[in-house]
Amino acid sequence: MDGMKQPNFPSIDEAIERMKSGELTAQALVESCARQIEQLNPELCAFITVLHPEAEGSPHGNGKLAGIPIAVKDLFETKGIRTTAGTPFFKDYVPEADAVAVERVKQAGGIIMGKTNTHEIALGVTTVNPHFGTCRNPWDSARISGGSSGGSAVAVATGMALAGLGTDTGGSIRIPASLCGVVGLKPAYGRVSVRGVFPLSWNLDHVGPLTRSVKDAAIMLQVLAGYDPEDPFSADQPVDDYLVHLEEGVQGWRMAAAIGDFVEAADAEVLKAVDAAGKVFEQMGAAVEKVDVSFRRDAAVANSLMTPVDGAAFHRERLAEHPDWFGADIRERLEMGRAFTSTEYALARKTQSEMKHRMGKFFREYDALLLPSTPITAPLIEGNDAVDQARRLTRFTAPFNLTGLPAISVPCGFSESRLPIGLQIVGGAWRESAVLRAARAYEREFRILDFRY
Repeated sequence: MDGMKQPNFPSIDEAIERMKSGELTAQALVESCARQIEQLNPELCAFITVLHPEAEGSPHGNGKLAGIPIAVKDLFETKGIRTTAGTPFFKDYVPEADAVAVERVKQAGGIIMGKTNTHEIALGVTTVNPHFGTCRNPWDSARISGGSSGGSAVAVATGMALAGLGTDTGGSIRIPASLCGVVGLKPAYGRVSVRGVFPLSWNLDHVGPLTRSVKDAAIMLQVLAGYDPEDPFSADQPVDDYLVHLEEGVQGWRMAAAIGDFVEAADAEVLKAVDAAGKVFEQMGAAVEKVDVSFRRDAAVANSLMTPVDGAAFHRERLAEHPDWFGADIRERLEMGRAFTSTEYALARKTQSEMKHRMGKFFREYDALLLPSTPITAPLIEGNDAVDQARRLTRFTAPFNLTGLPAISVPCGFSESRLPIGLQIVGGAWRESAVLRAARAYEREFRILDFRY
């Protein structure tokens, strides 16, 4: 158990209660986040576009996010506010409407603090962006934040916002959450509308929140989830009350702890922290069984093929007309995607179907799967290749984009060099409630929220 002090910044839940009691105003909360942005963004480069919202007198009402400052990844269209997707192709693009996820946040009373930095077109996991600046890790600014939702993770970690919107195609929410020591939730595929979000892969893209706590992730999902009849990738599935069973624990659960050479390629201190997390779950009354999950390597490989192929399809005209406008790593990956054959893509889609079937059987036996979020802690910015980092850092996250299963990254310790380590908890199809419940049970027992800023 970790007895470190809590940060000065409130959670969403705490902030709402304090605003209801009159102890805190929305304007004071917004101003606090704005001060953090002013002080830290020049170094950390979490935001591409900073807004200056006025909370007092604004229509934030009595919604679930009333008066809560939110950071939005610059992949989401925002009405009247430029949306760059982290690329010069859209540096002057100003949408006429909000993405559905942004609209739902606004309807719930959330206050948008700005548009956060992203790896260009979301095709990468470092958020080293040659066009809008390098997003730096708040624990060590010489290291990457992770990506592609790196800016949202850094904003949440440093109190620039109380929550962030991110996207996840191969790990782009969970990877920066892991490397920056926050919570990152990838819901099931189709749970949250992607309408109004720049696509990377129509088959793999997910929208989800980055937050300071698991309860905040549940609050955000409650706002974001729900069928969008205008989104062809949205699923018409019932939405749970994600808070009602959140505190009920894991007594009697059967959980799988991932082993095998696929997982054991992770750094020793990452494996040690995740193994210790499994023991915490046993202490809480769950049966934790070690299970070889090396078959998921095929899922990671299929995801790594489909992502650049789909990206190259979406950006085909831009790639043909102005390849030099893309950053070097993005151009390399798009050209790789363009070079794959239709046969290779068809086989990857076959692997996707097989893995969905196999994981369906797996989660009829187990309530949750435990494994690292990332195989390493945050690497240095200098001296590391972005394409190689994408292969390495998506190793444990990409399989669950391919299968569309809900997964969350929660902090589970530090390396010897005081860098955060993330625990990934995965659940069965549409079982975000179970994933959140397990994550919350662990969070109650193990807190590491002691930020530099």
